[in-house]
Amino acid sequence: MTKDPPYQRILLKLSGEALQGEQPYGIDTETLNGIAGQIKKVQETGTRIAIVVGGGNIFRGATAEAAGMDRATGDYAGMLATIINALALQDALERAGVDVRTQSAITVTAVAEPYIRRRAMRHLEKGRVVVFAAGTGNPYMTTDTTAALRAIEIDAEVVLMAKKNVDGVYEADPHENPSARRFLNISYLDTLNLRLQVMDSTALTLCMENDLPILVFDLRGDDSIVRAAAGEKIGTLVSNEQSKLQEASATGKQRA
Repeated sequence: MTKDPPYQRILLKLSGEALQGEQPYGIDTETLNGIAGQIKKVQETGTRIAIVVGGGNIFRGATAEAAGMDRATGDYAGMLATIINALALQDALERAGVDVRTQSAITVTAVAEPYIRRRAMRHLEKGRVVVFAAGTGNPYMTTDTTAALRAIEIDAEVVLMAKKNVDGVYEADPHENPSARRFLNISYLDTLNLRLQVMDSTALTLCMENDLPILVFDLRGDDSIVRAAAGEKIGTLVSNEQSKLQEASATGKQRA
């Protein structure tokens, strides 16, 4: 075990789309097992890990609203989708030999604990991985906002935003502008002012007000979660630091 890991406690945000791999829908078992293996490696360094999962690979409340469904109802259905993903991730982690607990913001006691902050903190202190499901339990709130909120509540030092097919935050869409540069660092205010889609504005404001850095990186990279948790300079760091650009290392990447 590493004596002094760079982060003592992290919050990993996984989108639902990240779990579907190359499939058009649902959960890709190989991708899920790969994520679980990386999380195990991070845990073995002594870093405490909490995870927030999205549900977009199964159901999206905003999409359902556009089709005529009541928005609140759609959002609650989306929360149930995140529970499905959380249980799948829990199972993959347990098969990898990781001690894990799932906590839900809505009551589903047959399959998950209710979210209780003090209980979550105790699990982390015992070295368990904690998976937070069902968002905040409220409609109109994204899982990005959940990630920011839970990270602050558990005193995480960083939010690791694992993106699908995106290796950081760009100044423009490289598909449209091949010379677009990726940010090494970008400030919260620049992210908001430039309307870069790192996370929704509520989540980003929460992170800014609590000085909680966000590392945006591509989940597809080799051991990307392990490298991000180890403090390697991958992706883009969103923080109070002054924004700094570098030349894009590859084209064909979308803006985060």
